[in-house]
Amino acid sequence: MFPTPVPKLVQNTYDFESKPMVKPTGFREYDARWLFGDEINLMGVQALGMGLGTLLGEMGVKRELVTGHDYRSYSASIKLALVTGLMASGVKVHDIGLAVTPMAYFAQFDLDVPAVAMVTASHNENGWTGVKMGAARPLTFGPDEMTRLKELVLTAAFDLRGGGAYVFHENFPARYLADITNRPKLKHPIKVIAACGNGTAGAFAPKALEMIGAEVIPMDANLDFTFPRYNPNPEDMKMLHAIRDAVLEHGAAVGLGFDGDGDRCGVVDNTGDEIFADKVGVMLARDLSALNPNATFVVDVKSTGLFATDPVLLANGAKTDYWKTGHSYLKRRVNALGALAGFEKSGHYFFNQPIGRGYDDGLVSAFAILDMLDRNPGRSMAELKDALPKTWGSPTMSPHCDDEKKYGVIDKVVARFEEKRAKGELVAGQKIVDLITVNGVRVVNEDGTWGLVRASSNKPEMVVVVESPVSEARMREMFKAVDETLRENPEVGAYNQTI
Repeated sequence: MFPTPVPKLVQNTYDFESKPMVKPTGFREYDARWLFGDEINLMGVQALGMGLGTLLGEMGVKRELVTGHDYRSYSASIKLALVTGLMASGVKVHDIGLAVTPMAYFAQFDLDVPAVAMVTASHNENGWTGVKMGAARPLTFGPDEMTRLKELVLTAAFDLRGGGAYVFHENFPARYLADITNRPKLKHPIKVIAACGNGTAGAFAPKALEMIGAEVIPMDANLDFTFPRYNPNPEDMKMLHAIRDAVLEHGAAVGLGFDGDGDRCGVVDNTGDEIFADKVGVMLARDLSALNPNATFVVDVKSTGLFATDPVLLANGAKTDYWKTGHSYLKRRVNALGALAGFEKSGHYFFNQPIGRGYDDGLVSAFAILDMLDRNPGRSMAELKDALPKTWGSPTMSPHCDDEKKYGVIDKVVARFEEKRAKGELVAGQKIVDLITVNGVRVVNEDGTWGLVRASSNKPEMVVVVESPVSEARMREMFKAVDETLRENPEVGAYNQTI
């Protein structure tokens, strides 16, 4: 009988090596993240595998699963601990080895396997680990599945029927690269910076871009799990500034930055300016809606208001649905609506056929960006960006707030803005004309200036984003108003960056 996991153990003790440790807050809304050694140990990862195998049985899903791991010093060990738990619960495990997350999603289709458990902490700092899971391709788990998985693991309510199996698929990346590059090559020459932040994408991204005809200048593509220059996160200004410098040095047409597990892609234009992912989404939506009139797009609540107001999108008959932030939520919404594509401000893009299979893949996103440039041979990335209506937007700002407290804080912030609206109080000098509360609260002023506050789904943080179609001053006024309301809660700490 496997022991019931406990939330805390001391390292370098008998108990730490002989009992499972799983901190409950590691189960997030749509994936799992822990600090390895502080919040989960290897036996805790075994328990996670047992719980996942048991959950597949409860869901009526065939107990067969694809797994892979990212390039961190401990990820292979964590994957193998997960595999032992899965096999104990009767799962046949298909191991594709070192992989970017979309490679594991692709393997579900290519190997005809229903479930996936990719070991990755994505862009989180070193020390973090996690698992992205799904059992209905191309979707990943949402809150219902994660809640049930948490119950099974923390109570050790496992169905340990045994009879599992293990298969390793040698050279699987070649199958993935052959699939995503089975498409026409670019018609025009284009020089591309491929920045990988020493993360897992470095093993695959430069080669994939070369395979479709781009001239590629790799940047930080050697695998180094210490991430010596910056964290592989295309929302991080340090990474974006490094890409800017490389674009200007080499005269590249565009800089593409991939996150730690390769499911996101950030963009720097030919002048060295970073383009926030939601603006890139508007540019792609313009390009794709010209080819596919009346297309539907799904975007998250952190994204620019241009999706609803851009005259080119309106002329092309495009329809936009604002939805919850989070790769699992967006994926599900894109699938449910049969949307052509979904765009999340963090850089997760979801393309349905004929472009993709509905899941987020940083390389497929990069291809779509290069295709857009290829279809506009006389226009640079900066010119395409400058053709959008002007807005002033902030980066994604993330003040600290403990996992145990952040959702309670959000409830209070939503209630405060609802109270302000009911009383007709001014926010940032204007009345509130709309409150979107599908995910935290998005406060919209009369002039279209808006501010968002929500709880991060995968880190102990709040998320704050503001934008104005009027001026930078209006954007800053909205930030001040949102921040003042947020600061009514002393549980909220310092920002990682601000404007």
